[in-house]
Amino acid sequence: MRVVVLRIGHRLVRDYRVTTHVALVARAFGAEKIFLTNAEDDIKKTISEVNDRWGGSFEVEEIANWRNVIREWKGDGGKVAHLTMYGISVDDIIGKIKHDKQLMIVVGAEKVPREVYDLSDYNVSIGNQPHSEIAALAIFLDRLFAGRQLKLEFQGKMKIIPSAKDKVVKTGEAS
Repeated sequence: MRVVVLRIGHRLVRDYRVTTHVALVARAFGAEKIFLTNAEDDIKKTISEVNDRWGGSFEVEEIANWRNVIREWKGDGGKVAHLTMYGISVDDIIGKIKHDKQLMIVVGAEKVPREVYDLSDYNVSIGNQPHSEIAALAIFLDRLFAGRQLKLEFQGKMKIIPSAKDKVVKTGEAS
């Protein structure tokens, strides 16, 4: 399954860390790309540095119009899942979503326009209480990939070696 993330909205400076963490979760949990409006150069630089050190080819693409990105995605046969606390429970809909070939996951930074609900094939709730879009994305991707993304090998210059007590990091050339 091809999976990308669309982050709608980004309040400059205020959302820098949250948007960076949305991108890091998307990368680590199995998405191949994130589309951002108003992306700060530092976010793109951070993700590029993470890819360089830890491996992977995750992309950050700055876009001007999220509506056009959604319409193009759907025009190419892709499905859109909008993460919201007002949707159908992830546990009730994830089985259907897993059959899609191309999936765009939409997460908001601020109040999401009504049009997103209408353009989405799925409005998916991760609980029905206010919480973080970072947590929602992580939970959704974990359910989507049934935990397999936690075993992905990124083939980077750095790799964490599991240890019960210590921080063990193997460094060197990409493996």
